[in-house]
Amino acid sequence: MSKTVNLVILLGNVGKDPEMRTTPNGALVANFSVATSYRYKDSRGDWQEKTKWHNCVAFAKTAEVVRDYIKKGSKVYLEGRLDTETWKDKRSGEDRQRDKIVVNSLILCDGKQGLQESVGTDFIDEEPA
Repeated sequence: MSKTVNLVILLGNVGKDPEMRTTPNGALVANFSVATSYRYKDSRGDWQEKTKWHNCVAFAKTAEVVRDYIKKGSKVYLEGRLDTETWKDKRSGEDRQRDKIVVNSLILCDGKQGLQESVGTDFIDEEPA
């Protein structure tokens, strides 16, 4: 089998305070969103800005760092892999899906806290229940 790569790199701002929970086997899970933006010129030559939101999930020690240091507005650099979450909508019964970034490396970039910490994950590759 040939080698493949599934790597996502984001530098952006956290949209709201992380949601924390624990799996039935005791693993800590942090869910949070990160906004990234880009600028472009439209057909009239005016600058436009687009913001994209990315759903992120962190486990174990990385989730602890998220819990302890990240809040709405925090600037973060993260690396992870793209994964797709699927479920059945309770109301309509339709199959639904959304992409998420499973974080395995995180750097806190907030200058105001004076903290720039790099965290490599003791990665527990476990889907949230």
